[in-house]
Amino acid sequence: MERQTEPILTIRGLHTSFLTGSGVIPAVRGVDLHVDRGECLGIVGESGSGKSVTFLSVLRLLASTGRIMAGEIRFESRDLTRMTPRQIREVRGGSIAMIFQDPASSLNPLLPVGDQVGEMLWAHDRSLSRRDRDNKVLELLHMVRIPEAEKRLKSYPHEFSGGMRQRVMIAMALACRPSLLIADEPTTALDVSIQDQILRLMRGLQADLGMSIAFITHDLGVVAELCSRVIVMYGGLVMEDAPIDDLFDMPLHPYTKGLLASIPNIRQDKAQRLRPIPGSPPDMSRPPEGCPFAPRCPHARNVCVAELPPVLAFSGGRSCRCWLSAPDAPAENNPFYQKTAPAKGQAERGEPA
Repeated sequence: MERQTEPILTIRGLHTSFLTGSGVIPAVRGVDLHVDRGECLGIVGESGSGKSVTFLSVLRLLASTGRIMAGEIRFESRDLTRMTPRQIREVRGGSIAMIFQDPASSLNPLLPVGDQVGEMLWAHDRSLSRRDRDNKVLELLHMVRIPEAEKRLKSYPHEFSGGMRQRVMIAMALACRPSLLIADEPTTALDVSIQDQILRLMRGLQADLGMSIAFITHDLGVVAELCSRVIVMYGGLVMEDAPIDDLFDMPLHPYTKGLLASIPNIRQDKAQRLRPIPGSPPDMSRPPEGCPFAPRCPHARNVCVAELPPVLAFSGGRSCRCWLSAPDAPAENNPFYQKTAPAKGQAERGEPA
């Protein structure tokens, strides 16, 4: 299905690395993705998969050792990688906002929360009077459903619960009515009941404001509650891109299947054990030549280790980076997957064994 409008954010061929004493560590290795206008995109994967680094690259919020080595990041027709430091500061918190995992470390413990939300407004519109700014702060706190908002303007972060602190962070992010909100695991540090409240709040705000959301998480259950489309990342690459229902009903990549098999199901037999993915993520100081998931994949073949699979497109806007999805790949239950070596020259040419 073709998109009716241009995406609000398009990333093409993004390579982001970190310069360390032991060499250059590639964290993102050629990522291509887009966020459509008004959609909530989920980005999932294990720690170290490159999902957070991808979106920190968007706002140029990388650590001092981080470098965007190549690629293009276009937001509303502008290439963010070519912006000056002053120009990107105007985008941060303005057109694109970001909320993080731990609100306690993001908020200043020495300033009342009302002043901190007001600082975001002042940074992007210095023509606002103090009274207008205070009124807008109060409006934002009401929007994120802070109880007794008038009384909490002068409260400090330590006087709020974890869930209320995260609501304050959302209020700060929404201060300038961004077109795109990047949420980097905003519910991970919260208990399940508070997590549900935050997810329902974000769903409601997205519907009311019409903004796009890129929701980064390792929890597919959270993605199912909030997102309409999912990108699965591993080893600094996008491995699968699919609408949410398609991903859960018929996952294509073995890594996606492994993630889904490891999710607890309240209806499953109590005697049935969860199936964790064996092995460990790749050592990115020595990135593999082939598919990064090959050492952990139960269906890996010689070609998987020898050469990185291409991204294969499917109907319904789906794509998958896997040799098993190639048109001439053998059936998945073929017993010769791991027993039969590829014919001479196949691995070198990238043909399925």
